[in-house]
Amino acid sequence: MQTEKARFICSIGVICYNEADNIIKLLTALTGQILSTVEIAEIIVVSSACTDGTDDLVREFTVSHPQVRLICQETREGKSAAINLFLSSASSDLLIIESGDTIPESDVVEKLIGAFADHKVGASGGRPTPVNNPESLMGYAVHLLWRLHHRMALISPKLGEVIAFRRLMKEIPAESAVDEASIEALVKAKRLKLKYVQDAIIYNKGPETLGDFIKQRRRIQNGHLWLQKQQQYSVASQSHQLLLQVMIAEMDEHPMQIPKLIVVMMLELYCRVLGTIDYFVRKKNPFKWDIASSTKSLN
Repeated sequence: MQTEKARFICSIGVICYNEADNIIKLLTALTGQILSTVEIAEIIVVSSACTDGTDDLVREFTVSHPQVRLICQETREGKSAAINLFLSSASSDLLIIESGDTIPESDVVEKLIGAFADHKVGASGGRPTPVNNPESLMGYAVHLLWRLHHRMALISPKLGEVIAFRRLMKEIPAESAVDEASIEALVKAKRLKLKYVQDAIIYNKGPETLGDFIKQRRRIQNGHLWLQKQQQYSVASQSHQLLLQVMIAEMDEHPMQIPKLIVVMMLELYCRVLGTIDYFVRKKNPFKWDIASSTKSLN
């Protein structure tokens, strides 16, 4: 819905691998965004060799929503390669990348794109909010990590899950396993700012099993080490001083949960050690990563 003449025009890229459980909910949320100063020129779904019917669902959706179109990759080449396909196909100079396993609130596009009213802003991101049950240990771990992410981003903007950015590059490194961080690095290299829009809420789902949690967290650590080496950029969460600062704030606000926080931080440390071994010893680069299946349905 649009109520005023648009000041900004954007293209949205939805990056998918087997997202049949979520894709229609996501596309419905994107086509139903409440807009006043922003126009969505197109929504491009990049499907990376999906095998679960995602493509058929998107094709059916495009019949009644002509601003949505589908690009299919025959071979899964990793999320960053899929983003590059979106970059080469999009028509706008303001771009949004959204993972296929997330759901934005109805004002997210307006808020993220509105950040570019400041010409010094090169990229913006919202606040990922997990739907996991916080009463379970894995649910608590997911909520804790995203709360720490939020606390960090308020101090030093760190973007994730959905990112809006100016068209400053033709492509991002295809071998990056941390695509949002790679975009951050390219934006900062242009001496532009990152903007954390904390009231732009994006719902996601974190791992529900210990195996999926370890798989995801070690891959992220590996990707951040690759980023430091290849793009000379460190994300906020790699700062031990900042991590300690936000953990102290978390313990001060939730003192009864300190025992669980210690358990999760020990688990996170274990995952970081595994990711470090993967990078330095095993010489692995998980840009085409094994999916954590328990993160895929937001029901």
